Formats: sequence, structure tokens, C-alpha cells
Amino acid sequence: MHRRFVRFLIGLLPLALGVAAYALSCTTESQMTAAQRGALGQAALALANNVQSGNLAALQAETLPAVAAKFSGIASSVQAVQPFLPHATLTADSLYLLNATSLTTTQEAQFFCGVPGSQLIVTLTIPSLPPGQYALAILHATGVEHPQQLSMILSSAPGGDGWKLAGFFTRPMTLGGHDGVWFWLHARTYAAKKQDWNAWFYYQTAQYLLNPVDFLSSPNLQKLLREAEDVQPGGLPGEQPMALIGDGQSFAVTSLHTGELADQLDLVVDFRGAPEPDPVATRAEVTAVMRALLQQHPELALAFHGLWVYAYAPGGQPPFALELPMSQIQNSVSPAGQQNTTTPNSGKQTG
Repeated sequence: MHRRFVRFLIGLLPLALGVAAYALSCTTESQMTAAQRGALGQAALALANNVQSGNLAALQAETLPAVAAKFSGIASSVQAVQPFLPHATLTADSLYLLNATSLTTTQEAQFFCGVPGSQLIVTLTIPSLPPGQYALAILHATGVEHPQQLSMILSSAPGGDGWKLAGFFTRPMTLGGHDGVWFWLHARTYAAKKQDWNAWFYYQTAQYLLNPVDFLSSPNLQKLLREAEDVQPGGLPGEQPMALIGDGQSFAVTSLHTGELADQLDLVVDFRGAPEPDPVATRAEVTAVMRALLQQHPELALAFHGLWVYAYAPGGQPPFALELPMSQIQNSVSPAGQQNTTTPNSGKQTG
């Protein structure tokens, strides 16, 4: 399955900064009236039911018109997550009412939700938000092998005609059979052992699983980020590729992140392959990348089932992909694994 990137479609005008905090307000679920909670929860569950059934026409009909006109991003997200949902139980985990009626133009909006100074406060920083009444609904789809988080930005329809979908986000609740708290605790264990590479990728996975949307922040999430920063290895791929040396070659690694394949956690590696890939030569190049990475960072064999490597050649052709368990990588010059173009369910991309 392709990575599910965040698709937030509310922003329709240029970004303007400098929102006065006093002009905006957030009402948490505990602060809502029973009528507010009931109406918002029912609207969110009704939309989620359309996601669960894959009824894109019904979902688009209940989407804000300006967003419905550019529905392809939401449709792609729904199609990606729907196979995990048919037998899931949907529940509303968190609800927030967001009052942005005092805005005079589309701009970045920051909402502080909860009691100031409390560890329970949540900050929502939404780019390019037009004036209006909004809500954030975070739902959990559980009782299935791969539980999911469904998050929606809702907009109060003109004339008070209920809530309309304005943004849609999905994220798994587990990877490799474990939730975010498990990865956080194990990241600390690896950090204590000075295994910074393992700790870093486990912290990244914890953050990905515990934060349903990228524009949400909380004291606990900030604590997780600070712990991750303490162990961040140098030279990871970012704006520039990471140079990986092995077998007398230099490989340009463009991305490293965790991913799930067959309920097991892999480290996923993207690198720039040969300009004119030959399957046999590319396979040898991919396995050389695997060996080089483990030679430089043998601790990875303790934290991951295997490596999933993609060789991207210029020209836009599909990448050559190969997954091998750790046990086959270091001891084999010509591994017996098979090429597989399936994309793993991915965790937080870090480069």
C-alpha cells in the first residue's frame, strides 16, 4: 500500500500569518454541551460510515463544495484505508469545536484546546483556514487486525445545515502489531543502550502512530520529540541524500523510514539506482545496499525483521523493490529472496 500522506484541503487562498490567539477559541469534548457532543459525534460517525463502506459518492455529497470540487485527494485516502475497515467498530475518540468566525481572511489559525497550563492541553495549528465554524473529529476503527485512525476537519454548513467534510486524514494505530506507546518505550530502551539508530526510528514510529494529524501538538508529543532529538543520528537523508559506502560503491540513499509487511516491522530504504537498470545488475546493487547498511549499523538487525529496498532509476519508471529478512542479508552474496513490487504499509517517513 502506498504511503498515506496527509491531505488537508481546506486552504483555498494564499497563506497569511499573524493570527491573534484571542480571536480564536476551541471547545473540548468535556466542555461541550450534550447537544453539541451528540450532533458533532453523529455527523462524524455518519461520514466515517461512508468511508467504511467505500461510498465515495455519498461522502462527496457531504463535503464542503469548494473541497468536493477537488475530491481526488480525499478519494485516494479513502480507497487506501477502506480495505482495513469493513468489520471495524467505529468510535469517536476526540472531538473539538473550533471557532474561527472572527478571522477576516484566510490565514494560519492556532487553537489552544483545554485548560491553560494543563498537561492535557492540545494545540491545533491549521494553515490557510478561512473564517468560519469548524470541528476536528478523531475516530478509531478497532476490533480488526489493523486498527486505524480517521480524522476529519468538519465545517459548519451555511445556514446551520449540519456539518460538511472539509479535510480527511488517515493513520494506522499499530505497525508490526505494536502501538505507539510500545515503540516509545522500546525507543527509550535502545537509547539507554546507545543504539541511536534503532532508538531514532522507533521514536519516529511512535510519533507517527500517536499523533493522528500533523497539525496537532501536546505536551506528551513535545516530550517525545525532545527525546528523539537527543538520539538523532547525523547524516540522515533529508534535503541531501545520505552517502552509503559498501562493496566498493557509493549509494545515494534518499529516504529511510519504518514499514510493515506481513505484520512484521522492516526498515524501508530508498536509493538512486542505475540510469538504465538491468534486473540482474539492479538486484546485485540492491543487495549491496542492504549489506552496506548492516555493515555500518549492525544494531538494525536487532530491531527490524528485515530491509525493504527500493532502487529508483531516472526516467520515472517503477522502482525495483526487494525485501529480505536480516538473516539472509549478511550471510549471502546472492540472496534467494524474490523481487516484490508490493509497497509496505509505512510508518513515519524521516528523510
